[in-house]
Amino acid sequence: MATDSGPPPGAPVSAFPGESGAPPAEPRKWLPRVESLTGLRWWAAFFVFAHHMTNLAPLPVWKFLKYGTSGVTFFFVLSGFVLTWSAQPGTKIRTFYRRRFARIFPLYFLTLVAAIFVFYRFEPPTGMSWIKPVSVTVLVLSGFLLQGWSNNPTILYGGNPAGWTLSVEAFFYAYFPFFWRATEKLKVAGGLILCASVIVLGGAYRLALFHWPDVVPVLPQPVLHSVAFLFGIGLAITLRSGWKPRIPVWFAFLVTAGGLYTLYYSGLHPAKVPFAITMGLCQKEVLTLLYGFLIFAVASRDIRGGRSWLRSKPLVALGQWSYAFYLVHATILYAIKEYHGVAGPIGWSNLTWYAGVCAISILASWLLYKFVEHPLERKLRGPR
Repeated sequence: MATDSGPPPGAPVSAFPGESGAPPAEPRKWLPRVESLTGLRWWAAFFVFAHHMTNLAPLPVWKFLKYGTSGVTFFFVLSGFVLTWSAQPGTKIRTFYRRRFARIFPLYFLTLVAAIFVFYRFEPPTGMSWIKPVSVTVLVLSGFLLQGWSNNPTILYGGNPAGWTLSVEAFFYAYFPFFWRATEKLKVAGGLILCASVIVLGGAYRLALFHWPDVVPVLPQPVLHSVAFLFGIGLAITLRSGWKPRIPVWFAFLVTAGGLYTLYYSGLHPAKVPFAITMGLCQKEVLTLLYGFLIFAVASRDIRGGRSWLRSKPLVALGQWSYAFYLVHATILYAIKEYHGVAGPIGWSNLTWYAGVCAISILASWLLYKFVEHPLERKLRGPR
């Protein structure tokens, strides 16, 4: 689905020869759209939602659903991939920053304010551990997207608990223009070397931290999750350079699902699975490989023009609303939990709660996208 009209509203635009200089001699050539990734993004957001719902309405598979937290790893890989795929020569660094601010901050700030009324009280009630005493320091750090630099859970998950990932993304955005400038001439081999290097370094750090905890420092979340972001950049570099292997998307989904189940099973029965402990320690790197493989397979199919159910109008719409869905669903969930309590004992009957809370969250995310996120982004992005 190639287009000459440029990326859709809200698409990341970048590539940074510097703040000044002559414009490119040739007209920009937009790369083909990879719309299926928008639909895929919805499923990652839903996986996070399914995990959080176990705190309100636990299902018999609640232990597996804890891997829903890995949806954020998917988002970090996707972020690196999309920013690199859509990078265009001639875009100034300050323009990139302005567009990133327009993309994430207005909605983030609004949902942060809403979350304060759910997660904070001057006198928190007993028995509701998710409600915390008001802390100006924590809220200010959250307002400036700095909470991710602390490993103290009170600060890290301060404000809107989902917002820590935006703090990590803000760090990615800060260094992406300079990293892209240093790597934009890499080809297939360079992209693959980048992917392999960050996985090896990330895994080596995790193992070193386990074996020498008194010597190896604990790094902050933005640095740790840079492995996933840089891996996504490497994947996009290889695809931009023309390497488009025909990986069946059904096979990529099968590998991803199998990998998630292997992590789950090895965590429950480490003695039965070879290298179970190593996989557990390097779980984030394993997830980065799995989700990167899936993203690469889906994007490759789109570029070749293959048919994709992920490009269906309902899924693309849900994908467009997924940012709002991600930011608002936990606030809705815990507001319900405060006034109703836990839905009941573990059981499949709790699926009705999943359906109800999901429907409310989708409705809220549609309203936020239509009346807040999309119009404010278009207004603040400025001229192309």
